[in-house]
Parts: sequence; structure tokens; C-alpha cells
Amino acid sequence: MSDKNDGVSREKQILRDAKAKGGLAVPAAYVKCSGPGWLQGAITLGGGSLGGSLYLGVLGGFSLLWLQAVAMIMGVIMLSAITYVTLSTGKRPFQAINEHINPVLGWGWALATLLANMVWCLPQFGLGTAAIKQNLFPDMKNADGQWVIGNLSPDGSTWVVCGTLLAIAVIVIWFYDRGGAGLKVFERILQLMVASIMLCFFGVVIKMTLSDAGLPWGEIMKGYIPNLDLLKEPAPSLMEAINATGQYAEHWKEVVVSKQRDIMITAAATAVGINMTFLLPYSMLKKGWDKESRGLAIFDLSTGLFIPFILATSCVVIASATQFHSVAAPGALDGSDPKMAGKFVGYLTGRLGAEVGKDELAKLQGATGLGEDAEANLKNENLSDEQRAALEQIVGLKSTIGDALAKLPEADRNMAAMLVDRDAFQLAASLEKLTGRGFSHYVFGFGVVGMALSTIIILMLISGFTVCEVFGLPQGGWPHRLGCLIAGVGVLGPFIWKQAAFYLVVPTSVFGITLLPIAYISFFLLINNRKVMGEERLRGFGGFLFNLLMLVSLCAALFGAGWAIWAKSGIVGASIVGGFVLLAILVHLAKGMRDDVAAVEEMAAKAPAPSEAPKPGEQGETVMLTPSDIVKSESAPAPKAGEQGETVMLTPKDVVSENPTVNVTPKAAPAKVTPKVAPAKVAVKPKPAIKATTKSDPGYTDTSTLTGGVLL
Repeated sequence: MSDKNDGVSREKQILRDAKAKGGLAVPAAYVKCSGPGWLQGAITLGGGSLGGSLYLGVLGGFSLLWLQAVAMIMGVIMLSAITYVTLSTGKRPFQAINEHINPVLGWGWALATLLANMVWCLPQFGLGTAAIKQNLFPDMKNADGQWVIGNLSPDGSTWVVCGTLLAIAVIVIWFYDRGGAGLKVFERILQLMVASIMLCFFGVVIKMTLSDAGLPWGEIMKGYIPNLDLLKEPAPSLMEAINATGQYAEHWKEVVVSKQRDIMITAAATAVGINMTFLLPYSMLKKGWDKESRGLAIFDLSTGLFIPFILATSCVVIASATQFHSVAAPGALDGSDPKMAGKFVGYLTGRLGAEVGKDELAKLQGATGLGEDAEANLKNENLSDEQRAALEQIVGLKSTIGDALAKLPEADRNMAAMLVDRDAFQLAASLEKLTGRGFSHYVFGFGVVGMALSTIIILMLISGFTVCEVFGLPQGGWPHRLGCLIAGVGVLGPFIWKQAAFYLVVPTSVFGITLLPIAYISFFLLINNRKVMGEERLRGFGGFLFNLLMLVSLCAALFGAGWAIWAKSGIVGASIVGGFVLLAILVHLAKGMRDDVAAVEEMAAKAPAPSEAPKPGEQGETVMLTPSDIVKSESAPAPKAGEQGETVMLTPKDVVSENPTVNVTPKAAPAKVTPKVAPAKVAVKPKPAIKATTKSDPGYTDTSTLTGGVLL
């Protein structure tokens, strides 16, 4: 703990000294003290970003370069919001949201983060394993062409690779959990990983620029201009190929636009994920940052997250667009690549359906299925001659749909081959002519492995934060370490969807974007909550502008989530979301009623307790008197004409009656006695208390006309 406190004090002193010097000393100090922003960069530069960037290049060419930049800007705006809240108040966001906003949003945020970590870890292990096998050590194959380590089986070899990645992640996280010097080591390792990823992909683009073909930088820069028409229209560079298909051009337009939308949503989801929103505030609190560190936090997000993300993803889009956009995939056309051939046949089948109709297509598919089943049954040695002859006649049907697809025009076949997905390893292979085999495979491979490993580390780290927060435990120690292992279930990734390890990023991205609005809504409500922010609440034009930017980001996230939910899960997904919203509303109403009751109880507790009534004869007792109750040793001055009675001060001895007529509520201060009915009140000079006697007393001379009094 002392090491941590010393480190925090040193950082604060570095910042104060830099601000006192001014000039370049401030950014230099920021570089020295940065950290949480680089953790954000490490998690976002993963399989999702790589896959989304590669697909953007395949479909849109350079025209979609703007998409990820815009998505990241909106993400940084919302991350800045939670940064401002956390550093201004010092409160843990999960507790603040539950207490001041809505427990449904707080718990939804935490549980969605934990679930997203587990899902996202699956493709990272698959991606890292594939890069090691295909790029870094492609020659480690047995006689059957399977990738193996020594005498291990293929699955055993994969387990060794996955176990190694997991072990490295656990060791690095252990440094973070130790704090102090260990935290610094952890941050430096992550910074080096992010920097190496950038350099790998940046190096590929530089190499392509210096090649004989070069790169069209004028067209590339135009790609950073936002174009929302791509949500409803194909990329302009694909229109020539689409128009070549003649009367079926509209069919291909629908296919391309649908695919563009999915990929655009995927790219937006992987820019900033819901798990990143949970990581940032807790990583800042871990470093001891507070209100003084708000400027440092913005700098950290810019240099550690925004710049590395834009550089790395742009390089992948540029490389992908150059090699794959509007280019028919050879492995799809000739069937040499089984994965690509399967996708290719799928697109062609859709095109055939547009021509013959759904019913006729179903018949063709049914006939093909019968033929394939018959071929399989022919392997049965117990068939009779008649059965065998009948099956041999049916076998010919298996090529029914294949023959129909083969007759489709070349333009349609080329269009289908252009839309086939490619992966990072095919991209590396395509760059061999420009960069050389060693450079393209090893540099690209190291970049991919770095992406996968850095993301695994951060996803595990976030899981530890989440577990500790959900159970109300201190951040750190064994609870945090064990919580980190929850995301380690991603080690199963290569064994799930084996034939589509790289494409795991698409469904998980859609899943992630459906959860993102939970965090954004919580942040928007939190930063505008008076109880939470107090004097730090945003005001004036600056506050209005930042709220406007947050609303734009929130609306974009809601649009993406709504689109993904309806497109992927229809009414079922919409019903689940509706149930969540209804639960949030009911809890909000119940919380409002509970807060109102608590406020009333608090006011009642603060109210002063009623004073105890004085006992008879004690000072402060209020009684009703009549003239017969008063005996005075001196007569009162005669009232002037038109006046009634006299106001005098009484002492207990002036009162004759032992049982006053009426007891009334005691008052804090005695009051003067006044007549019940007085047309005019006469003020008299103050006199000392008059000595009182009883009626039998020799000093009795007059009886007052007073009708009431207060004992003094």
C-alpha cells in the first residue's frame, strides 16, 4: 500500500512541476504518467478490430475508412464522460449508478461486461492460435498435412498453444495485481504490445507505398469523408461489377447493402465495447487519479487509444482494399479453398433463387439432397441388386443444383466471388508479391498474435474488476486474480466453430453492440445527476455542447443495437430488450417511492423534539387568570379616557388561585398579559416586579382588572 501511495504522490508531483514549468513539460509529464488509455488501446486492437477492418476493405474499398474513426470519436466522448464523473467525485461508478440512477442499469452494465468478456475471449484464442500455425510456424505439419508439435496430436498441439497464451496472460496480470512497480511493468508491457501492433501494420502499408504499384493516397484520403449513403447503397467502386449482371443487378445490390450494414455495425461495435467502459474508471482509480488528473486522462485516451486504433485499423483497411476489393477470390472460383468455396456457392444459390423462385429452388435443393443420401447409401454392402440399381438412378440428382449453378453467367459468378470473406492469413499471402514472403507472413503474424494476446490480457483483467465490484470486494488480491480466470474460458475458442475461427468476430460484435447502450445511458444520466456531481456538474455552453455530443453518440449506439437485434434475432430479441426496459422502469418507480419515504423520515429525524411541559408553579407555565386571582400591594395607575385595563408583569406571588382555569402549551419566552378585549392597547413604562400578597394581607389595596397572565 505504501508503494502505491508513494507512486501516486510522485505522479502528482511530476504533474504539478510540469504545469509550473509550462510548454512541452506538460505533455512530456503526461507521457510519463499515462497508462489506462493504453489498456483501452490494447483491448480494442483485437480480433474484432482486425476482422472488421479487413471486411470493410473487401466490401467498401477505401470509401469506408471514415467509419471506424467516427465510431471511435463517439466512443471516446462517452469514455470521457465516465472519466469526468469518476475523477471529479472519486466514486466507484457501479455503486453510483445503482444508488443514484437505476440498479437495473448498474447490474445490467456489470453482468453484460462479464458476459461480453467471456464471449470475446473465444475468438482471441482462436485468432492467436491460427496466426501461430499459419504465419509464424506454417511448416510444422505431419505426414497428413496437420499442424502438430512433435509427436503430439493436432488437438494436443492446439492445447499447448492455447495454454501458453493463457499462461503468459496470467503472468502479466499478476504484475498488475501487485501494484507499485508491478503495475508499471504491466503498463510498459501493454504499451510495447500496442506499439508493436501499430508498427507491424504501418510497416506493411509503407512497404506497399514504396512498391512499384504504390498506393493511391488521394483516393485513400477521400475515404475519411463520412458517407452515410453507404447504409443504403453499394460502394461506388462495386457498381460496375453489379451492373454487369444485367437484370439481376437489383438482387446483387440488396446483397451488398445488407452485407455492408452488417459489417458497418460490426466495425462500430468493435471500436468501443461495453467491457472497455467498465475497465476505464477502475483502472484510473487503481492508479490513484483524481480531479487533478482530468487533463492527463484526456491525453491518455488520445495517445493510448484513439491514435493507435486509427493508425492500425486504417492500415488493415488500406491493405485489404488494395488486395481484395472488387477482385474475385481465386480459391472460390476454382474450389481450391473449401471455406471460400462454401461461401461462394451460398451467394450463387441466392442468385439462382432470384431467378427460379423460392419454391423451385427448394425442389432443386431437395433433389440434390436425395442424390447425396443415395450416394451415401450405396456404400452399404448388404443392398440387393434392385436396391442398388434404384439408388444409382437417384445418385444423379446430387448434381441437380450444381448443374444449375454452373450455368449461371460469368458476371454473376464473379460478383459472388468478390463478396467472399477473406481472413488475415489470406491477406498476408496476397501481400507476398509486394513485400516478400518473410515480411508479409512474419510481420503480419506477429501483429495478429500481439492483437490477440493483448486483448486476452485486458479481458481477463476486466473480469477481475467486475467480480470484485459485484461482490463488493476490494480491488486486488486473490478475489481479483480468480475473477480474471473467468474470461479464461476463451481458451476453448479454437475448439468451438473450428472451421470459422476467424469469423467468430462477427456474431460477437453484434452481441457487443446490443449491450453498449446500457453503459452509454448510465453515463449520460450519471454526469447530469446533481446528487452525484454537486458543484462539478457540467454547466453553461460547454456543458450543453458536451451533452449534445453524448446524445449523438447515444443515439448512434441505440440505432446500431436496434438494427443488430432486429436483424439477427427478430421479435425474440426485441422482446428481451422490451422486458429489460420494462424492468428498469418498474425499478425506477419503486426507487422513487423509496427515496420519497427516506426523505420524509430524514426530515422527521432532523425536527426538534417538543419541550416538556413545566410543572405547576414552574417558570414557563401558561395559565388563564381572572381579576379575583390577582392581589397587588399597590393600586395600578388609572387608565386614561377611552382605555381599558393595564398591561403589567406578574410574578408567581401575584397569583391567588391554586388551580388556574386553563392550561395551554408552554412557550419559549413569557409574554405580557393583555386584556381579552381591548379597543386600544396602552403602553406603560416598565416597572419592577410588584410585591404580591393574598387578600387577607394588610397590604391589600386594589384588585386588578386583568383577565390573564404568564407566570415568570
